[in-house]
Amino acid sequence: MTSQERANFWHQHVINWQTSGFSGQAYCKQQSLTYHQFVYWRKKYADSNQDCELTERPGFAKVAAADHTLPRQEGLSISLPNGMAISGLHGDNIHLLGAILEQL
Repeated sequence: MTSQERANFWHQHVINWQTSGFSGQAYCKQQSLTYHQFVYWRKKYADSNQDCELTERPGFAKVAAADHTLPRQEGLSISLPNGMAISGLHGDNIHLLGAILEQL
């Protein structure tokens, strides 16, 4: 693959990701792409002021019902778009959630 073909390949994936509604990590997993390469190209296009917007947009998160076949965990679990998960939250420690999210 020539360097121009590689650039076109990643540019198209960045454009497809923007319209997909997925986080960068989820899009890469779905498309079998290497996430750190995707981040490199996304940043490269953002730095070169390409005509497309390359930042994740704020909005609503997609929520799905829990898979009841998985082992049940105690408390609330939150999965962030970057792949990080926070679990074990309950009424006695929910005040920690704000402090944790501030650190991110």
